[in-house]
Amino acid sequence: MKVNLIKYTQEPEKTVAVAARLCYSPVGVDDLMNELGDESVRKLVRFVIKSGHLSTTEHISFTFAVEGVSRALTHQLVRHRIASYNQQSQRYVKFKENFEYITPPSIEKDQDSKKKFEGLISNIHSLYKELLESGIEAEDARYILPNASETKIIVTMNGRELLHFFTVRCCNRAQWEIRELATKMLKLVKKVAPLIFEKAGPNCLRGSCQEGKFKCENPPEASDFNV
Repeated sequence: MKVNLIKYTQEPEKTVAVAARLCYSPVGVDDLMNELGDESVRKLVRFVIKSGHLSTTEHISFTFAVEGVSRALTHQLVRHRIASYNQQSQRYVKFKENFEYITPPSIEKDQDSKKKFEGLISNIHSLYKELLESGIEAEDARYILPNASETKIIVTMNGRELLHFFTVRCCNRAQWEIRELATKMLKLVKKVAPLIFEKAGPNCLRGSCQEGKFKCENPPEASDFNV
């Protein structure tokens, strides 16, 4: 899995601080940008996050390029509706020679299961190529491709949606692949906005677990998400 933060709002924490201060200030944005020092920004951002006044974090955005993930993952990812996505198309891109796929760790470590899995993938790819060679359009041949198919996607989320995304997808209850993605994304944004994402992650890092009877025995620790 390859995840890169390719674009983000410059001075994200100052942007959040200015948005928060503007609500109660008689002066304009230019004055606030000049007046707010580093210490004021720190205090405002921490206050905003702690108080849950997260509308100010909607003014900052982060764009990620994600490669080496499965269609099973991206089908989960696009359920996060307050985001923008562009994904490699199986309709226009043909995978005659360069068909890649993701093998789950549970299958990877079981030699018998892995052999059967790889055999099925090979058979699917062979039929896929046959369909293309017989004149079937890629948009129809793709119907036989598995959820394991490797894909690439660009995703942009604002700060508030990312905080929610990390809450549900960094949790041990999340599916392993999207949990790995969320962890990588969190580590990347912590480098550029450490105050905003200081306490980001599953609910158990900030208080009690909300998973009820599904509560895990070994919850993650804050250090699991450190840069």
